[in-house]
Amino acid sequence: MRSIVLLLAATLSAASAFEEKETQVEDPFIRWSDALCEANEPAPPEPGSWGMDEATGRFIHPSATPHQHETMSFPGELDYWDSNEYAKNMKVEAYYPWVVEPFHTWQNIVDFDGRRYLYQYVRKDLGIFDITDPKDVKKIYEKGSPWGPGGAGEEVNPYAPSDMFGAASIMWNAELGKMIMVQSFEIRRFGVINDKRSEPDKIAMHRSADHLKGFKVYEMNGPLPEDWTLLSETTTDVMHPNAPVGQQGGSGVRDIPTYFGGKYMFVAAAPDASFALTEYPTDLYSSGYQAWDMSEPKAPKFLDQFAAPGQRLGDEEAYVNNPRCGNRTSWFGSRMPLFVPTPVEDGGKYGYAAMAGLGLYVLDISDPGNMKAVGHLEFPPNVAGTEGDNIDVSQVEKSGIIYYSGYPLAESCYEPYKDVFAIDVKDPTHPKIVGTLPRPTPPDNAPFTDFCQRRGSFGPKRTGYYTQPGTPRDGIVPYAFYNAGVQIFDVKDPANAEIVAYFVPKFSEDTVEYARGNLAHGIYVEYDRNLIWLFTNHGFYALSTPVIGEPVLTPPTTPWPPRS
Repeated sequence: MRSIVLLLAATLSAASAFEEKETQVEDPFIRWSDALCEANEPAPPEPGSWGMDEATGRFIHPSATPHQHETMSFPGELDYWDSNEYAKNMKVEAYYPWVVEPFHTWQNIVDFDGRRYLYQYVRKDLGIFDITDPKDVKKIYEKGSPWGPGGAGEEVNPYAPSDMFGAASIMWNAELGKMIMVQSFEIRRFGVINDKRSEPDKIAMHRSADHLKGFKVYEMNGPLPEDWTLLSETTTDVMHPNAPVGQQGGSGVRDIPTYFGGKYMFVAAAPDASFALTEYPTDLYSSGYQAWDMSEPKAPKFLDQFAAPGQRLGDEEAYVNNPRCGNRTSWFGSRMPLFVPTPVEDGGKYGYAAMAGLGLYVLDISDPGNMKAVGHLEFPPNVAGTEGDNIDVSQVEKSGIIYYSGYPLAESCYEPYKDVFAIDVKDPTHPKIVGTLPRPTPPDNAPFTDFCQRRGSFGPKRTGYYTQPGTPRDGIVPYAFYNAGVQIFDVKDPANAEIVAYFVPKFSEDTVEYARGNLAHGIYVEYDRNLIWLFTNHGFYALSTPVIGEPVLTPPTTPWPPRS
């Protein structure tokens, strides 16, 4: 707490000096941030500098592009939506045309009384599915707007205006003998602000959001919401822990919390408006990380706030010296929580932080009340798109390698390609890149030679979440890859990884009107039953591959999360 007090004191002491600077932006925190570097937004690339290389049949990505969501087509791109499917070493066990939302969703899997349930949700839209039999999935609960060919339908069983289903971690608390769910509540990243430098009314909506900025804790006594009991709701505005909704500062909790059911929890959050050093036009905060004591879920206790150099007003040197400063495009700070391979309670020492334009940080979290950065790795600018979002830590305890990636935001590959970096962290004080995962290529029977031609977004998303049932396979890492479906990488030799399986779904032009190019945006893996659930904008698939083992299509023999 003392570090937060000192931070705010330094920020406020410098504010009066800043007010002398002249700018058109009304919000003082954005004005201060923008005044640090001269505006230098990437120019649109010259025609002919990017697109298809006829000699090789490969796509040449732009070196940099400005932030935008409009599609920028190029010669050689398909003029239709490809309705073919492509597979290698993978089988579709089942397909379900249920769409919770076509843009993005989160998932969890939880077992109750011998049944397995899948939760798919995003904010005010929720679907609960009984997946005990993967070939005969049943939708048992729906909340929010069902999506169909014409977009969002009429709301079913709507949430209260200030409520929603936040990105969640669901784990068994052995000490309490209860299933505990922690839901994140954050400000919207999209859909409110289009340009924070010209929309003061929308800035005000974010600053005084009409919902919790923080997290809620529930006791789950069954699969349905009526079985859940709210234990606590806590704001990440730690300087004002009793502030009511509408007066809470900061970002709230980004994405899911890192919580394994024990004493400690780590979340991505900016506690107040001084965490303002980000160029991204639709977001106000550069989020760091908070540690919380969850010994008593009814009364979580704040332990520490980590802020990297260059996140906060008053601590600007690293930001000013960053080559992205002033580009009005780059995301800075966390979008997801710390990636922790082993819980602190079980002897885990390190958490890995993907901080976009600030690079990779390795944090010593062995004392959660005093988190420390012990290693840092910067990357060359890769603008636009998200430069650092996900870290797969499934291999690190045995191989010493993590896999670090951003993801595309533009369609038709109108931005630099987002590599997945293999990073050696055996010496956590000196992380180093040892390779990149191979770029997926289409099969010979596809009507295109590069996935950029297929339309939509192309690039890595995520490998699922640490809350997935079972144990990941040594040397195998799957990724959702947007228009390239799900790609399975053999990483036993990190410097020479290869793609050993994939499933590329169709584009469903007849059933998808909105977010048509946002094809395969998530996977969730049942490692205990050797099933991969692929979530697309037209429904979800149950997939199997011998790369992870023969599928188990009967009910799971051991409940998830483990009751121990």
